[in-house]
Amino acid sequence: MRIKFLGVGEAFDEDLPNTAIQVLVEQAGVEHCILLDCGPTVPTQFWKNCPDADRLDAIWISHFHGDHFFGLPALLAKFRQMNRTKPLLIVSQQGAAQIVTQTIGLAYPSVLSKLGYDLNFVAVEPGEMVKASGLTWRSALNGHSRRDLAVRIEAGGKALFYSGDGAPTAETLALAHGAQLAIHEAFRLDTQVPGHATVWGCIEFARRANVGRLALVHVESSDRRLRRAEILRALATLPDREAFMPEPGDQTSI
Repeated sequence: MRIKFLGVGEAFDEDLPNTAIQVLVEQAGVEHCILLDCGPTVPTQFWKNCPDADRLDAIWISHFHGDHFFGLPALLAKFRQMNRTKPLLIVSQQGAAQIVTQTIGLAYPSVLSKLGYDLNFVAVEPGEMVKASGLTWRSALNGHSRRDLAVRIEAGGKALFYSGDGAPTAETLALAHGAQLAIHEAFRLDTQVPGHATVWGCIEFARRANVGRLALVHVESSDRRLRRAEILRALATLPDREAFMPEPGDQTSI
């Protein structure tokens, strides 16, 4: 499982693209391409890294705040322009189909009727296991201001956990347990903001969930810029596992 951080920024980051992760998984000789979240700054990053219109298999949407799904209209419209023919799967919570189609219709009213490829939806609600695009998907409810589902995706004996936005919960702790990599939102170093995690909270989460590695994304821009050294010192308190704050374009594998 290969992971590329297309973006790592928070909603209103003046420097960094919105948090989005590209995941490549090979199963039975076929490589599947998955995109985790798609904010408005994400399509440009995706096209730079993946110029093939038929390359992407599925998109996971953690929740319906703009920085996590407002990039969909541009991404899907560009695929039409690039003559995509392969069906595209949107994996998310119940109700995603209505929200996504309404959003695309507001942005580009005629695109859905002229896509040239099928747009399919699969719901992965907490307590359910779904197999799609070569992966096993499970979800759990995170502590955010809008309903957010953290996701665990598994393939070939490897597991990746992605929080979307929000503070850890007992449910997400159980979902992440034993994952080789946990990618978690950490909005502030140590200041509690309702509906968000802290760096220190994520460090404790990684310990309790016994994850192999921890990557922090969606850090508030001033904390990331002005308190970077403090954040890195905090991450160094996890000496028994790698903990890091990726930059856009960084890659890793599990």
